[in-house]
Amino acid sequence: MPGLVLTEHEFSVPLDHSRPDGPKITVFAREIADPDGLDRPFLLYLQGGPGHEAPRPSRGAPSWLPRALQEYRVLMLDQRGTGRSTPVGTLSGTPAEQAEYLTHFRADAIVRDAEFVRRQLSVEKWSVLGQSFGGFCTLAYLSHAPEALAEAFFTGGLPPIARHPDEVYTATFANLIERNRQYYLRYPGDRGRVEALLPMLDDGAVVLPDGSPLTARLFQQLGYVLGASGGEEALHYLLERDPKSSAFAHDVANSLPFTTRNPLYSVIHESSYSDGFPTRWSAERVLPDMFRTDRTLFTGEHVFPWLFDDFHGLRPMKETAELLAAHEWPRLYDADVLRECTVPAAAAIYANDMYVERKFSEETARLIPTLRPWITNEYEHNGLRASGDHVLGRLIDLVRGRV
Repeated sequence: MPGLVLTEHEFSVPLDHSRPDGPKITVFAREIADPDGLDRPFLLYLQGGPGHEAPRPSRGAPSWLPRALQEYRVLMLDQRGTGRSTPVGTLSGTPAEQAEYLTHFRADAIVRDAEFVRRQLSVEKWSVLGQSFGGFCTLAYLSHAPEALAEAFFTGGLPPIARHPDEVYTATFANLIERNRQYYLRYPGDRGRVEALLPMLDDGAVVLPDGSPLTARLFQQLGYVLGASGGEEALHYLLERDPKSSAFAHDVANSLPFTTRNPLYSVIHESSYSDGFPTRWSAERVLPDMFRTDRTLFTGEHVFPWLFDDFHGLRPMKETAELLAAHEWPRLYDADVLRECTVPAAAAIYANDMYVERKFSEETARLIPTLRPWITNEYEHNGLRASGDHVLGRLIDLVRGRV
């Protein structure tokens, strides 16, 4: 790539790190450096998700990369199950065997992969940047291997510690109610468009590209886009399309959060909020009645059991998802270790974050003595993508004591 030096790495790691002689999977990472910065310290980037690969670098993208390369070599990790790492797609075996396999794809396993990679690259310490779920992984890193970290940066990804998923989803649904109010205040005519569309959806008149009928409850999940900058406009312009058009069906499919492109996202998303609890379909259980009675209200990053009926491509994972919902997940974070943290850290906490509850993030920030929070309403959850140079630069300045 012009102006950059890229090095590709593949590592064979244990599926279960507690069984190093057991089955192996591949983890892929791409090292990116300025030609004059081949000996700079490493910055490990952990992508949001779970279930999404790291960004693919191009000239000036992602937007935070040029700022990072001024001080670091960047290692972009395709977290296990994503991208060029061994992907999670069509799984073999019984539902119980599939569920057992997928229990090894949470933040704790990703941290162990990162430690495996760090040792293979003979890196004494590195810094880590975690976006959204990548921040959840970063907190697990601080809990379980803080000695490996020189610095820790969080963007929209300080998770709650020891809080039940029901508390999390109750809070995010409250945020969504407000987002719906703001959306229809800005685009009042869109409520009528949604009301006119609902009978068509009930009749199965709109079919997604994979052959799945667009049900009303699937359509409601388009509220997922409202948590990013430009999300209101994106939803508005989608709703102005002819719902009978192919463009409408394709654009809806591309805007939904949980699809067959990243099935891992669907089956383990709730577990990312499970710091020692079974989830038991938490979002479904705490869904406010108003979302059931007023179908013009949009939901968001919430997994429901019916998703594995409505999306044809996810149906083979239905029993597996049920088993994972009942799984007794272990703890992800160690509050005692975090209270004694000595790793310099900074976190961008977005005041109006629709996906990660602000008050829980602030609660976690107060626990870590070396963490400097930056609470801002300048950005939505995708602040790192929208203005990476400024966001990452601010976090680096906070860690270095320049602000």
